[in-house]
Amino acid sequence: MEFASSARSTLGVEWELAVVDPDDGAMVPRAKALLAEIGDERFDKEFLAGMIELITGVHRSTDDAVDELRSMRDLAADAADRLGLALIGAGTHPTCDWREQEQADDPRYRRVVERSRDWGRRLVIFGVHNHVGVEDPQKVVPLLRTMLDRLPLVLALSASSPFWGGEDTGFASHRTMLFQQLPTGGLPPAFLDWHEYRRATDEMLAAGVVRDLGELRWDLRPSPQLGTLEVRVADGAPSIDDLAGVTALTHCLIEEASRALDDGAPQLHLPSWLVRENKWRTARYGMDATIIADEECALQPVRDALAETIERLAPVAADLGASRSLDAAGRVLERGGSAAQQRADFEQGGAQAVVRGLVEAFRA
Repeated sequence: MEFASSARSTLGVEWELAVVDPDDGAMVPRAKALLAEIGDERFDKEFLAGMIELITGVHRSTDDAVDELRSMRDLAADAADRLGLALIGAGTHPTCDWREQEQADDPRYRRVVERSRDWGRRLVIFGVHNHVGVEDPQKVVPLLRTMLDRLPLVLALSASSPFWGGEDTGFASHRTMLFQQLPTGGLPPAFLDWHEYRRATDEMLAAGVVRDLGELRWDLRPSPQLGTLEVRVADGAPSIDDLAGVTALTHCLIEEASRALDDGAPQLHLPSWLVRENKWRTARYGMDATIIADEECALQPVRDALAETIERLAPVAADLGASRSLDAAGRVLERGGSAAQQRADFEQGGAQAVVRGLVEAFRA
């Protein structure tokens, strides 16, 4: 298995969206019709018949990638209007019944349900996936390990799935808890190096754990065919600001870690139990989480960690053409994130108000 040649810190973004009825907010299996109406190869089907994905080209600038997605958002929203549809981008659909959702006609997705049964069918979930180019395969695993340490920052900023079946789950990111039920979902193993990653994935393929590496749906995963590290832990983005913020944060964190490797900085990583605990805390409490900051078990509010990180990354953002998008991360942090906004909407008007708020956020 070779790691494709890829320019360092180039960026591609995937944004998953739900297709809904604008009147009652219910998911509708109209993705195929919507994609035909859009007529653009950058838009694709996804796991459900009521779900589409927006896929950018390869960019060197975060802000350019976000600008492409903004224009794609406008194309999709206009096409949805013509068909009497709407789109939302939260990590879960707040009110739908997973039992009523229609699967997309794709053998890859049928295999998920055949193997995982009801856990697979429950995946009425939506995310943002960021692919960041890595120029040297020997860097991939160290970058993955660093991003595991930083995972609470990405998850807290993006948490947008507190509701499930019309009820508050008590989690800021219920999507996180659902997705990790897949046998190949959740946190990746804490590999030591590229050799160990190759050996493990070769064994998984030989044992029939997966048919191809695309079926390893980890929160973070190398994508050898593309030459990228893919960060998949983020919840769906309800708005362009949410999308820009989490993309800039991810892009800049990986470039920062790549520079540290170039400088020969010591690579000290958190133990796996601590990474797992921080993920759980952030999925549960979102922006209100208190995370474990180091092996000495010092505690830090994730809001403070995010604020410090956004400030620290400003020079990296300037180099990556990410300054405008990193500013959006600051705005999301200041507002308290989507999970808090959805709960405020629920207090005002119940579950339907949550869906209406998400429809409006997508067009904002």
